[in-house]
Amino acid sequence: MKDTDFYQQILGLVAPWKVAEVRLEMEARRVTVRAEIDAGTKWIDPKTQQPAHLHKWTERRWRHMDTCQFETYIEARVPSVRYPDGKVEEVGVPWADRYQRVTRLLAQAVIVWLEACGNVGKVAGVMRLDWTTVDGIMKAAVERGLQRRKAEPVEYAGIDEKSFRRGYLYASILTDLDKGRVWDLVEGRKAADAESLLETLSEEQRAGVKATVMDMWAAFEAAVRSKMGGADIVYDKFHISWYLNKAVDEVRKAEHRELMAKGRDTLKGTKYLWLRNFPDLRCEPSFRQLYAARLKTSRAWRLKESFEGFWDYRYKGPAEKFFRDWHAKVRRSRLEPMMKVAEMLANRFEGVLNYLKHRITNAASEGMNSLVARVVANARGLRSFASFRVRVLFFLGKLDLSIA
Repeated sequence: MKDTDFYQQILGLVAPWKVAEVRLEMEARRVTVRAEIDAGTKWIDPKTQQPAHLHKWTERRWRHMDTCQFETYIEARVPSVRYPDGKVEEVGVPWADRYQRVTRLLAQAVIVWLEACGNVGKVAGVMRLDWTTVDGIMKAAVERGLQRRKAEPVEYAGIDEKSFRRGYLYASILTDLDKGRVWDLVEGRKAADAESLLETLSEEQRAGVKATVMDMWAAFEAAVRSKMGGADIVYDKFHISWYLNKAVDEVRKAEHRELMAKGRDTLKGTKYLWLRNFPDLRCEPSFRQLYAARLKTSRAWRLKESFEGFWDYRYKGPAEKFFRDWHAKVRRSRLEPMMKVAEMLANRFEGVLNYLKHRITNAASEGMNSLVARVVANARGLRSFASFRVRVLFFLGKLDLSIA
């Protein structure tokens, strides 16, 4: 079989296209396939079925799958035609999407590798492609996936923020908790940014959202009340746990300074012990001895741990009584950091209580938070938010990225 016939078959070319030449460069380890189109081809406007006229020829080159570990390229002169309405358009080629410089087969292979590996640099190295080529394949795949995505109902949504570059540059991320996917993200975390994010859902979708989970960021609250007034606001239980842990640590730091001034290093090196929870520590003798030392930090930790019982309630009345009792204990403790958190929760108690009704969190959908964090870590150093958005939607958007 001739080389031209071989590539004619594996590329699936039919009239008016054909493989005219195959060039092998041994030193460069490169194969170049020259494709041509029949010069006598008649062009038709696909909309009106009226005759179109040849406008010009443009030399193009595409990277294809390697052949026996040789880099393989396809070259062709591609015609542009003028339609009866005056519009000029370059003719599509059968091996690649319009305006792309890699073949469909190579692009699909890159997508499969990325989905399996999750690291752009490693895939670029294995496929012997530059970073910009892989980035372009990802961008085209995400655009294709977004066009295919249907406006399905979203009952439970989550809105969160992530720092995607050094210098406190933030992105606001909207997740569809029902399907465990990132719906979309925008740069910034102001109220206007959050509103534009929520507008990526259709009006019908926004009207169908039952509840939205978030931290206590006022901008997110304002955006949800403005764009999804019928949705309950649920404060994320893990953010509340973060506030409580932070308060315990503030108590520890203050008490540590007091003890060190008296020559006692009781709390030295214990920071991360107090950030753990009861099941982790109940069998650890060193902590039990520390906890029994009648420290302010011990009382703060006990108050923090006791609040975990709130999340087990199912009914509003008993949960409200639990919170009143807990709030009173915090006030009696006179531990300022703990009192600040208790007052914050009391002032926003409706959003805290809504968890019992909907039982949703920003981390409940297949470890969404950890997945986003991994993409954020792998995307460090990106120069633009647009590239970051492509990566998040590529890996976490659950889009149909396949090439038809």
